[in-house]
Amino acid sequence: MSGEASSSGLVLEGIDEVEDYIWANEGEGSLPWDRFSHVFDLMQTGNQALAEQRFEEAINCYSRANNIKPGDPVILGNRSSAYISFSQFLKQRPASTSESQPLNGLDPTIHAELALKDAEKRLNLRSDSVKSYILKANALILSEKYELARDVIISGLQVDPFSNRLRASLQNLEKMPLQPSSMGRENHGKPERTDDFDCTLCLKLLYEPVTTPCGHSFCRSCLFQSMDRSNRCPLCRTVLFISPRTCTISVTLNNIIQKNFSEEYAERKSEHDSLTNFGVDLIPLFVMDVVIPCQKIPLHIFESRYRLMVRRIMEGSRRMGMVIIDPTTGSIADYACEVEITECEPLPDGRFYIEVESRRRFHILRSWDQDGYRVAEVEWISDNRPAQPEELQQLTIDAADYALVWLRRAREAAGQDRRRLEKLLNVESMMPRPLDPERFSFWLATLADRRPSERLDLLRLTDTREKGDHDDGVCVWTACQVLVLMAGKSN
Repeated sequence: MSGEASSSGLVLEGIDEVEDYIWANEGEGSLPWDRFSHVFDLMQTGNQALAEQRFEEAINCYSRANNIKPGDPVILGNRSSAYISFSQFLKQRPASTSESQPLNGLDPTIHAELALKDAEKRLNLRSDSVKSYILKANALILSEKYELARDVIISGLQVDPFSNRLRASLQNLEKMPLQPSSMGRENHGKPERTDDFDCTLCLKLLYEPVTTPCGHSFCRSCLFQSMDRSNRCPLCRTVLFISPRTCTISVTLNNIIQKNFSEEYAERKSEHDSLTNFGVDLIPLFVMDVVIPCQKIPLHIFESRYRLMVRRIMEGSRRMGMVIIDPTTGSIADYACEVEITECEPLPDGRFYIEVESRRRFHILRSWDQDGYRVAEVEWISDNRPAQPEELQQLTIDAADYALVWLRRAREAAGQDRRRLEKLLNVESMMPRPLDPERFSFWLATLADRRPSERLDLLRLTDTREKGDHDDGVCVWTACQVLVLMAGKSN
């Protein structure tokens, strides 16, 4: 362990410790041998230059290595160390020396900010490494952001409670005399609320912040909503190769925001929850087709508005409504069916392959646009209670027996036709127990290829007196229709 005193008297731990670039650093996306050899030479030269306090040469070597292999944690860590050492050197340089031997270039504060950017990138890549926390804390100390540095060190101690370097850094911070502009925990209690903690997309306090490889932080939802239109950083336009599945929240930054701005953070959380958990009678709508309960359907989500909707749904109930445009009115139909996302595969470009299973019917009371997609207030509907439930139950049990026989014969007739077999297996997997006549009747209806208008009529049907001559509601009506169909196919 090594330490050097800063200009304010605070000892910085491990600022001159750098890592050798070895073949073990190579993993996924490893370099060809000739490029690896070039990076290795640049890193060795940079490490030697840093040891001899030739800071600009060291930074130049690390930057060239980073151009060949961007986003490598070893390269980022060593360059951050070089920026920290250079900033420390400039802060400690006596004024008389500067007068006789002036230096051109960036000032100590800029070097500290550059060190912080590299340290944050490394921390996102290696959040389990003590060195990542040491680098970020040292950069914050040189920027005189002592309170943030303390939070980073505490976060690092949660990763490794026995780290001597982190413990020493924390002790050094605690020994610092309180200053109005620095450690004022007792004086101020929390850091000043500035726009540094705001998302540049929604202009609100960062919520679930994500730091991109190029060093910019955004709300997670804001970033991926932006990436629905372009895969570039909204600020610097760097191409981003990240996805919601692989991109993690910046834990340290999130903890700092939640701890120091708790009331505003709670408001942001409530606002976010209202977009992902719609409540009992509100549901987002996917306008495509009519589905009835007990269906399983694969979908490809590519429109930006529905990509946003699916991301929000996956953070909440995983449910949405599937509705069709009624050709008679030109607007969305008044009845639809709830579906649940059971499988979801996000793609690198933001699209989704999902599989949904249909659940309950609902009647749309009113609907409106929200961020480009439709949201509706609904009432859930079900069949009226039959006058003779025992007779209906027996009819359902008989229909189930017929259905199983028909499915077996259909599989035999399908032979080696994989697509037909897969379709039959999907239908059979959705078969409900005959103890629920309403759901079972809808499942029977899925065995027949019905037009959208017919499926929409099924969703609306709750009272037989309005639809036909039967006495037992949609269950008997649908069961009878399908039993006739099955009887015809099995002859």
